[in-house]
Amino acid sequence: MVNHCLRAILLCAILAILGFFLLTEHRAHLFGALPYVFLLACPLLHLFLHGRHGDHVAEPQHGKKQASSQDNTGGHSHG
Repeated sequence: MVNHCLRAILLCAILAILGFFLLTEHRAHLFGALPYVFLLACPLLHLFLHGRHGDHVAEPQHGKKQASSQDNTGGHSHG
């Protein structure tokens, strides 16, 4: 258990050191690629996170029910 924790701390330290040198030595390369990273992130986020909205087949029917209920009441809410 202690050996596993020590490995995790050592890995985090190595990654922090590598990240520091990557930022300091290759800043121009990283910032030059940043606009492309944002442009690539947009469609990827849309593809991977769009499934959380649920089933889109039921949405148009739900919208029609709201429109027909507003037509029956004349667009006014009495309550």
